[in-house]
Amino acid sequence: MTNSTSRKTQAAVTGRELALDMLLEILEKGGFCHIVKRQALSKYQYLPKKERALASRLTDGVVERLLSVDYAINQISNTKTAAMKPVIRNILRLGAYQILYMDKIPVSAACNEAVKLTVKRHFAGLKGFVNGVLRSLAREKETIVFPDASIGLSMPQWILSMWEKDYGRETAENIAAAFLEERPTCVRLNSKVAMEETVASLEKQGVEVSALEGFRDILYLKGYDHLEDLEAFRNGAIQVQDVSSSLVCRAASPKTGDFVLDVCGAPGGKSIHMADLLCGTGMVESRDLTWQKVRLIEDNIERTGFSNIRAREWDARVPDAEMKEKADIVLADLPCSGLGIIGRKPDIKYRASAKGLEDLAALQREILSVVWEYVKPGGRLVYSTCTINRRENEDNAEWFLEQFPFEPEDISGRLEGQFCEQSMKRGMLQLFPDRHPSDGFFLAVFRRNV
Repeated sequence: MTNSTSRKTQAAVTGRELALDMLLEILEKGGFCHIVKRQALSKYQYLPKKERALASRLTDGVVERLLSVDYAINQISNTKTAAMKPVIRNILRLGAYQILYMDKIPVSAACNEAVKLTVKRHFAGLKGFVNGVLRSLAREKETIVFPDASIGLSMPQWILSMWEKDYGRETAENIAAAFLEERPTCVRLNSKVAMEETVASLEKQGVEVSALEGFRDILYLKGYDHLEDLEAFRNGAIQVQDVSSSLVCRAASPKTGDFVLDVCGAPGGKSIHMADLLCGTGMVESRDLTWQKVRLIEDNIERTGFSNIRAREWDARVPDAEMKEKADIVLADLPCSGLGIIGRKPDIKYRASAKGLEDLAALQREILSVVWEYVKPGGRLVYSTCTINRRENEDNAEWFLEQFPFEPEDISGRLEGQFCEQSMKRGMLQLFPDRHPSDGFFLAVFRRNV
């Protein structure tokens, strides 16, 4: 097959078909949503922007609403989703999501395109079944009532129950609902480039740009195609980083000349932010477990152009005698369950387990038991996670204070914007996506006793 013929064949792929392939990889083969999407959208980057956007929205939407979509299909179909062939199951999920949650797409388009996909994937004998289920769903969707919040919000019941126990039922359901809302890409501006220049560059490339009130260096981006095509990204003016993550370095409050050790640094967002805040002074050493992760850090260092930062491969569980009491600040953004970023990685909620959360809390304690020794007397350790789970967050913070020679540091007034909680007097802040303009996130600042 010649290159031109191959390209012509690939070009026949539609956004819905690309979404089907991604769903099969994610929901049937266990692929990670963000990785599968990145690889597929890169492979088909020549498709029209509209088709790529549709593929992305459908994939995210079906995964986000999986429990709700399957419940609705099972109210209509005599053959339940669990018993269907994988291709048919996911074609129906695509169609059902459009009918239930995408009002701008006509029912006829959702049904007809599903039938076309069924035939194209060599299941012509089932096109009547697919058409019948989706047409019936369109007629009866107003009568479908979800039996509980877990199905209605498409959040596993055990997670809702955990949040309800910790924060109350209303907060638990509000968190789950917030993760279903579409959020723009959040980026942080590096200080070496003026905001006006960066915004002008982005808008020139057709990006919708808005600022976050109270922050001089946080922007929200919408309407772009490839992040890597944006001049502001290529020249290091912006770094993809949620506002919650950016609070870590602000809370650490570095001073000129500090030495900062980031023990689990990949892909480098916090490390680079710290190098930026140090204004070219001091040094940031950003570590991670594997050479692949270290390479991600190095790529971002090269792109952003900071000279006061280096990357190193190191297992944070392994003590480094040469680093004992060397760091003014240790950043410990540790492996976690990720329940705070479900809005960006929706498959997390189906992969997580209560046992997994306990194992991660134990791993965090194991790492903290090693890295605290790297902090100078009078220095700071900042512990953070991108999750909403007391065991990994507040409980571990309290455990750390009981075990090691540290005290909580009052961070009231240290953070900009809409971040003011009573817990900050104790050096801790739990962010919720329904209350704050951010992911779910936790941070705690400890000062080592002299």
